[in-house]
Amino acid sequence: MIDATPATQPGNPEGLRARKRAATRASIEKVAIELALKQGYENVTVDMICEAGMVSQRTFFNYFGSKEGVILGLMPEVMTDADADAFIAERAGDVVHDLVERMASALIDPIADRASLEARVRIIHSSPELLGKQMEWMAAQEQRLIDVVLARFRAAGRTETETPDLAAEAGMVVSLAITVLRFTMLQQFSGASGASGASGVPGTPVAPTAVALQHALTLIKRILRPGDSA
Repeated sequence: MIDATPATQPGNPEGLRARKRAATRASIEKVAIELALKQGYENVTVDMICEAGMVSQRTFFNYFGSKEGVILGLMPEVMTDADADAFIAERAGDVVHDLVERMASALIDPIADRASLEARVRIIHSSPELLGKQMEWMAAQEQRLIDVVLARFRAAGRTETETPDLAAEAGMVVSLAITVLRFTMLQQFSGASGASGASGVPGTPVAPTAVALQHALTLIKRILRPGDSA
C-alpha cells in the first residue's frame, strides 16, 4: 500500500524536519542581521553569530556556508528554466511587461518579512564586500536574461542579420525590466507606490506587491508610449 500522506502534513516526519530546518535557518539569519546592524558587518564573526544564536559552527556552515551567505541569503535565479521557456513561447506580447512579471514571480516573495529585507539591503549597501558579491550575482543574472530575451526575439522570427543591434535591444529590455522591479521595491519600502492603499503617508498600509508592480508598468508604458491612454 502506498503512503499518500503529503510531506507537509503535521504527522509526517519529513514535513516536521523541513519546518524545523526552516525555523533554525530563520533564527540564525535573524541573529546575524541584528548583530550586523548593531556592530557593523565587518565586526561580526561567525563565532559571535553562533554564540548569540546558540548553534554550533557546524550547524551554521551547513546552512549558510559563509558569513556573507547568512546576510545575502538565498539568491535565486531571476528566472527558472520553466519560466524562461514560457516567456520565449509568448513571443507576441509586451516584452518588457512579460519579462518583469516573470522576474517578479521569482524574486519578490509576497510573504517576505519586509523589515528583514530592508535590514539586509542596509547591511549590503554598507559593506563593499557584500555589495561586490551582489553585483557579481546581478551581472550573471542580467546576462542570462539578455540571452532569454534574444531567444524570444529569434523565436518570433527576428534575426541579427535583419537587425544588427538586436543584442543591444535585448539589453535595453532587460535594463528597463530591472529598473521597473527596483522602482517597485523602493516604492514598497517607502510606502509611496502611488497605487491604491499606499499614499506615502506614514502608517498607511503598503499596497500589495502586485498592485505596486502594475502601477510601475503603467508608468513606464505611459513614458514609452505617451499616445496610449491606458
